[in-house]
Amino acid sequence: MSKVYSTAELIKILEEERQACLHGRRLNLTETPATGNPVIDRFLKSEGVQKFTAYQNFKAAVHEYQREHQVSGIVWREMAVKGNTLRYPAVDDELIALPVDLITLKAAKISMLEFWQQVTAGMDLYLSINSGKDFRSIEPVDVEAIAQRTEWASLSKWEKLDFLEILLQLGWGKPEEAYYKRGWPTSGSEYIHAVKPGQQPIC
Repeated sequence: MSKVYSTAELIKILEEERQACLHGRRLNLTETPATGNPVIDRFLKSEGVQKFTAYQNFKAAVHEYQREHQVSGIVWREMAVKGNTLRYPAVDDELIALPVDLITLKAAKISMLEFWQQVTAGMDLYLSINSGKDFRSIEPVDVEAIAQRTEWASLSKWEKLDFLEILLQLGWGKPEEAYYKRGWPTSGSEYIHAVKPGQQPIC
């Protein structure tokens, strides 16, 4: 029986392949920049398109491997804010979530929301709108309403000297399709930004 790669090994393999593609060691030579618009096509470099598609093809093969061998896309992250720490599951940015991973994400949603509410108390809240180009001020009750109609959560933070932004992503469907609204409407997410009073989100 052949060895089955672990989640960590697949992440490492994908990173090595991404670097190889970026440095031109992997190209998809059949791919040419053809948008159908000669003005745009003139500015697209064929090597850049070939690098990008080579990596996307490799990543799709890894995703198929995940499905075939049931290799989880979950990584465990830790977030510490204001003396509070949470260890939580997230789908790696380059992998996909298996059905069992979605169960894990859904089970963690409540503890993630409780942590978020605890560490963002007294902060200003903003909902990302227009594909992240704008922000609308919201209240905790609005966050609760969004949480009721979503299935899973993800957390990130940006912290500098006197700046703190904590991002809560509330999503439904497949996480890999929820980013950038690729799987809309069966997969998607809402982004809620918490910042110190008087500050604006930067992410």
